[in-house]
Amino acid sequence: MSVVLIKALQLLCCLSLLVVLHEFGHFGFSKLFGVKVEKFYMFFNPYFHLFSTRDKWFARLFPRIAKNETEYGIGWVPLGGYVKIAGMIDESMDTEQMKQPAQADEFRSQAVWKRFLIMVGGVLMNLITALVIYSAVMFTWGRDYLPMRHIEQGLQFNEHAQSLGFRDGDIPVAADGREIAEWNSNIFRTLSQAETVTVLRNGQELTIQLSEKLNMLHLLQENPPFMSLYAPAIIDSVLPGSAMERVGGHAGDRLISVDGHAMTTWTDFDNIILRRSDVLASSDCTGEDSLRLRAMPIVLASADGSRMDTLTLQLDENYMMGIMRQYPTKFYETVHEDYNLLTCIPAGLKKGWSTLTGYVSDLRYVASADGAKSVGSFITIGNIFPSAWDWHQFWMLTALISIILAVMNILPIPGLDGGHIVLLFYEAITGHQPSDRAMEWIERIGIFILLALMLLAFSNDIRNFILPLF
Repeated sequence: MSVVLIKALQLLCCLSLLVVLHEFGHFGFSKLFGVKVEKFYMFFNPYFHLFSTRDKWFARLFPRIAKNETEYGIGWVPLGGYVKIAGMIDESMDTEQMKQPAQADEFRSQAVWKRFLIMVGGVLMNLITALVIYSAVMFTWGRDYLPMRHIEQGLQFNEHAQSLGFRDGDIPVAADGREIAEWNSNIFRTLSQAETVTVLRNGQELTIQLSEKLNMLHLLQENPPFMSLYAPAIIDSVLPGSAMERVGGHAGDRLISVDGHAMTTWTDFDNIILRRSDVLASSDCTGEDSLRLRAMPIVLASADGSRMDTLTLQLDENYMMGIMRQYPTKFYETVHEDYNLLTCIPAGLKKGWSTLTGYVSDLRYVASADGAKSVGSFITIGNIFPSAWDWHQFWMLTALISIILAVMNILPIPGLDGGHIVLLFYEAITGHQPSDRAMEWIERIGIFILLALMLLAFSNDIRNFILPLF
């Protein structure tokens, strides 16, 4: 099964589950308050659908279900889903119903607090789903992490980091006096919010006063990385048909030298490749130069150190060697924690809260130019799933995406749940509902904003994933 298909299946399963649960949040509160729900659809169904309980064949087999007041169905556009609640102007733009006298079982006839719970139900369901998944993952697999103080060799830092006072071998152990307990991606967020960083250098703690406010997006985009684990340049695997396979490279071999430069770690390797990339990108680089640079001299040592070969790789047109790296944490002593039914719940809540607050904090970057470029659509989301099916990774990513959906839906954008909630707050304060005409225009504006965001996301994906293929 191809990598693209595996990623697509994981994305489809993840979104199908989360969309149904989100819409069930709206549906559940509607039913609790006796509000009529006309449709409950997974995916959108413009012009036609894949399945509906109103289909004739289904009605013949299950007449009682078909006569239910709610039509259940599956659309053909996997961009979300919806519940159509009677007496409410939503993305369906069904304004004819609103011209009729209000009925007791309609959304518009309910008290403000009931309508608020109906609208917030989807977000609540996504948050609860994430917390349940995190708790279940903790119970099933436990948790592996790398304590900062277990990184005995310290970290490697690029020129930017060294200009701020960091040195190779430093171990960040606190930011603004708060402990940095473990190595994970959150450390970049922590540094971006800090004014001082305490590092362990040669067994002594030293405080570095940061001379500039760090931008998390910039830190993550820096190449070579702002900081990275010391990791020997050992090959984890060799891709079939690659330049490395053609010269006889094997998993476990160590890179000693690349392009005439001695190296010991993957960070050293990144520095060398970056210099070659700068040459390729320069205006002075001719076609002959690029062909010459596709011939890369390397020195390769066998896993047991008994053999050392000097080779020349003929790189492909993308200048790729065709190797996968050994994950850095393999060389350090990680800690495993198991959880039982009692301890997995607080652990799941802690993980969920950390993820939620971190994501909310990161939203400030979206308004920046770099942040706008990082907005992605389903191609970006699907690409974060592993190339081989891994249930642990699938559920962790599903929980993360569930939190992202909750946060995005609560944003005060017309057409989203947050937009409806803002209008309910307006009504609660003023005692007046916006007119149906105003609601129609607000919904149209919301649809326009959402379409613009989708266009931005798709254009970013085309630039980042599609165009590089040509």
